Amino acid sequence: MSAARVWKALGPIDLRNVRRDPLLRWIVFYPLLLGVVARWATPPLAGWIERRFGLDVQPHYPLVMSFLLVATPMMAGMVIGFMLLDQRDEGTLEALRVTPMSPSGYLVYRLGLPMLLSAAITLVMVPLAGLVPIGPGALLVSTLAAAPLAPLYALFLAAFSANKVQGFAFSKALGVLLMGPVGAWLLGPPWEWLFGLVPLYWPAKVFWLLDAGETAWAAAALAGGLGYFGLLLWPLVRRFSR
Repeated sequence: MSAARVWKALGPIDLRNVRRDPLLRWIVFYPLLLGVVARWATPPLAGWIERRFGLDVQPHYPLVMSFLLVATPMMAGMVIGFMLLDQRDEGTLEALRVTPMSPSGYLVYRLGLPMLLSAAITLVMVPLAGLVPIGPGALLVSTLAAAPLAPLYALFLAAFSANKVQGFAFSKALGVLLMGPVGAWLLGPPWEWLFGLVPLYWPAKVFWLLDAGETAWAAAALAGGLGYFGLLLWPLVRRFSR
């Protein structure tokens, strides 16, 4: 079965599953809500912090924006991960083995869907938040840097969770990874590279470099991040395929 037919066959099924599950519907729209909250709540909160504690928060706006950047693919990956767990519990994945759909075609679909979903949401959410001015080129590069987090997140949940309840617990525990970019931002170079083992660091670093106008270093960080994501995805793909 061709890739186009795989998308045509599975796309409506996934859309129907999202529509019937209130949790999944909420997760899809949650990043956009975060963007709205960041846009309207961050400046007044920053003003209050400066008046109360004498701390200027505005120089840290790139950190806030990078948080939104990495949170979006995490949410998209959660949606797809939960759908994979549902399909495994319902026996759908086993049933697919006897269909004309090739395992590789199904896997490409499952990896591509969360990336496309997160990219579409990111391209809307980042300008919506608007805390840091970003051009179209920088927005596309930042989106590309963060998008692989979605299949990484989805495959991790599907590979290591026994059921949807356990997957939800894992997803909450993985939220601690958001502290990686925070630690890197606060420490700065050269100690920030210690957080390079945390996948969320790389797209955040790309965004910070683009915001600072350091495009050459941003390209290097993009290449390093994509390579690292590939190393992490490979064992997850093998485990999921089994």
